[in-house]
Amino acid sequence: MATGKPPNALLHGTLDTLILNTLAGGPRHGYGIATYIEDASGGAVLVEDGSLYPALYRLERRGLLEAEWALSELGRRAKFYRLTRQGRAQLVAQTAAWRQFSAGVSKILLAQ
Repeated sequence: MATGKPPNALLHGTLDTLILNTLAGGPRHGYGIATYIEDASGGAVLVEDGSLYPALYRLERRGLLEAEWALSELGRRAKFYRLTRQGRAQLVAQTAAWRQFSAGVSKILLAQ
């Protein structure tokens, strides 16, 4: 990618939606969220801790996520996040907005 910016710079503004979408499949801890996004994107989207955890805390403060401590699959204590009803509604709205935006950008980029 020759944008002059690291590929993850494109992630800005979409991370919240990616997190909400990831949690639509069920509760996950932070590492599980980051791993899912990386795997589902074929390695194209890497979410670093410095971006992930502030986003999780922000979403929790906004009432879009709830969290509780539990044991991970490795038997370690981890904070698991899950969508609230408000989070599901926000995911629907953000997904619709993303589809509209990406369709518009595609029209421009593919017009040549």
